[in-house]
Amino acid sequence: MGNCVASGGTTRTVTAAGDGGEDGRRRGRRWKAPREEQLGSVPGRIFSNDGRSRTAGVFTQQGRKGINQDAMLVWDGFCGEDDVVLCGVFDGHGPHGHLVARRVRDALPLRLMSAVRASKAGLDMPAAAWRKAFAHAYKAMDKDLRSHATLDCFCSGSTAVTVLKLVCATRLDITLSFPFHPSTHPSSQEPMSNQFFLLDACVRPRTESRPLTSCFCAQGSDLYMANIGDSRAVLGSRDTAAGGMAAVQLTVDLKPDVPSEAERIKKCRGRVFALQDEPEVPRVWLPFDDAPGLAMARAFGDFCLKDYGVISVPEFFHWSLTEKDQFVILASDGVWDVLSNQEAVDIVSSSPSRSKAAKCLVEAATREWKTKYPTSKIDDCAVVCLYLDGKMDHERDSTASMDNISVDEGSVADPNETQEQEPALTRNFTVRTVAGSTHEKALAGAADAVVAGAAHDQNWSGLDGVTRVNSLVQLPRFSEEKAIG
Repeated sequence: MGNCVASGGTTRTVTAAGDGGEDGRRRGRRWKAPREEQLGSVPGRIFSNDGRSRTAGVFTQQGRKGINQDAMLVWDGFCGEDDVVLCGVFDGHGPHGHLVARRVRDALPLRLMSAVRASKAGLDMPAAAWRKAFAHAYKAMDKDLRSHATLDCFCSGSTAVTVLKLVCATRLDITLSFPFHPSTHPSSQEPMSNQFFLLDACVRPRTESRPLTSCFCAQGSDLYMANIGDSRAVLGSRDTAAGGMAAVQLTVDLKPDVPSEAERIKKCRGRVFALQDEPEVPRVWLPFDDAPGLAMARAFGDFCLKDYGVISVPEFFHWSLTEKDQFVILASDGVWDVLSNQEAVDIVSSSPSRSKAAKCLVEAATREWKTKYPTSKIDDCAVVCLYLDGKMDHERDSTASMDNISVDEGSVADPNETQEQEPALTRNFTVRTVAGSTHEKALAGAADAVVAGAAHDQNWSGLDGVTRVNSLVQLPRFSEEKAIG
């Protein structure tokens, strides 16, 4: 608590909620976190195309590689506070990547809640404390995957990009004492000081020189972000000079070609190089085997590489919002591989309605895949569009059912996952073998046949070759032997 005594006898007592106020210490700490089996019924939590949010639009679409390995989340009222929203996109890879991504989607927010409850400041902790909270949550999440009884994460993993939107309220307890004569006080350069003087001038004739104590709350919004892997968060902000929308990348794609990432991996005896048929995609390899060829430097799971430089420590970012900031796009690399940040922002800002913006972006990415990589298997796409003014229900189609929205020709939505149920365990063929034994080629051919058969009904004929490949190239030999045994 700080006291400031102005000339003329006016005393202002200011208490910042995040610095010592009782409410600030407990905001977000009293709410009881749900158990994992209760997550499906938590109000404000959506994770599928048929979910409804008051602040965000979401959409995910299966690619041409098998089951959709992307997962997404919007949690309105995170930690029991109406003005707090948590969003995330999680891109799985490997044989069980779809299960890893969904496990992270469900468990990571609970780990972050635990970190909030452990803090004396609760949700109103400073940015440095939020950095530690996210780091603790990500570490606990990776530990959870390592010890999971039924989920094999040895050669499967997931990226994660999470954004927490927090409205920080500063409580100002104001005590005004009299006599006070505004004419004797020149206008202050501080707008808030001017308001104190005006308030004093208005109430002085009615208070008969008795002190007045009041409270004023100033609000400001912040974004706290953490990410591992190559999923990305991009801000759409008004560009007053150009008269349009500007794209601001909020996170960094943590790929093996980032110098600091490559240095760490090499120090741990991991290898970083690209295959001849895809020189633009650097990968992480074991020191003793040309596997698994992971196309990212940080990820949950992938424990076959955790001793060789791949980590799950997130990069943390803090952004103080202004009135120019309009929305945040979270998307998996299925979007960013074919669309630039500015293109994505333009598509979202020009969407006919906010509830359709995420779907419009996914459909645009699908069209670009067909144009730029006609012989590639389209990647899974997941998008969350978080609107920073918190308004979704005023849109014309806010009450329309997503079931009545037609899917773009050639696109495949994920029919297995809804707000009511989880998909059954399905083997996913996401491993492409390099030139090797006849047995390996036969396995690859069988996997491609399954995918091609599933895509035949969609009239898609661009699967003859692969020019853009998967997050993993092949499983380590000892991993295959372990699976056979």
